[in-house]
Amino acid sequence: MGIKSIHIQNFKSIKDSGVVELKPVNVLIGANGAGKSNFISFFKFLNKLYSKELQTYIIQNGRADNFLFFGRKYSSYLSGTITFDNEYRNEYAFTLIPEQSGSLIFLDEWSNTTQGDLQIENTIRTESELRNHGWFRSGYLRDNLNALKLFHFHDTGFNSKVKQPCSLRDYAFLQEDGGNIAAFLYRLQETHPDSFRMIERVVQSIAPFFDSFYLEPDEINPEQIFLRWKEKGFDQLFTAHNLSDGTLRMICLATLLLQPKPPATIVIDEPELGLHPFAISKLAAMLQSVSDSSQIIISTQSVNLVNEFAPEDILVVQRENNHETVFKRQTEDALAIWLKDYSMGELWEKNILGGRPK
Repeated sequence: MGIKSIHIQNFKSIKDSGVVELKPVNVLIGANGAGKSNFISFFKFLNKLYSKELQTYIIQNGRADNFLFFGRKYSSYLSGTITFDNEYRNEYAFTLIPEQSGSLIFLDEWSNTTQGDLQIENTIRTESELRNHGWFRSGYLRDNLNALKLFHFHDTGFNSKVKQPCSLRDYAFLQEDGGNIAAFLYRLQETHPDSFRMIERVVQSIAPFFDSFYLEPDEINPEQIFLRWKEKGFDQLFTAHNLSDGTLRMICLATLLLQPKPPATIVIDEPELGLHPFAISKLAAMLQSVSDSSQIIISTQSVNLVNEFAPEDILVVQRENNHETVFKRQTEDALAIWLKDYSMGELWEKNILGGRPK
């Protein structure tokens, strides 16, 4: 299961990625502005395309010029091909072109069926036909593309969604920004207590003051629920506002990675943000564990996190000619001499891997 390869053309800083082979674990490293976040954000773009929210997403994020490689002046189209790893080699591909209004519209869109028959759609339109077209009977591509969500738990400010009450019934899946973390944890507490207790233990291991969650419907408004917790040795209830940013992000990450049925593909932008080095080690262990059942795609700036992964897990991202993003998978054979004396993070710091500012 998961994505076998992806080929992107004219998306932000990615002029032509070539065919990027993806593995169970994919850790993108590189200098600021190299294009890691652009590669990661392509998965959100795909999800918006699938969910028929593409036009709204484009308008809200700078219109076509913000998505095309150096804008319409240099790029006449944007395309992607995603190949999923199963015996039928299911593929989905599309080509978008800019229009005068500043939007992107479909020039063509195609997919393989599970029988391997290529079907083509080339009617110019504004939204994908992926969800309702007749050739999409198998549901395999539909399920995988629907699951491509970009998780980011960066916003932990006073008014962030993760600190606000949420609907008690908003527990079907964890939202990309963790905005329904209280309801989702409440569901795990009631239906998957083993997973719930494992999440609590992870939080306890990185925040020794933390005793347990207190997850019950709000006493005044029973249709809402807050993320509340207890400190060891005290009966007083605290809210998410009383947690450090790093602890709150770790709660979201542990919930995402330790839930009983995690997404088939988990995409996270800089998951290490605000975490203590010990917490980063815990994060790496969870990522490696969940990779047995889910594909992991993350970007990072953390040397400590890179140290936790094998060379084959690392994709170095850098700019060629100062403007085109390129990708290079590392291998243990190519680094064998260096790995006798240095860790992967140290090799990155020494610029042996590339992906450092020049």
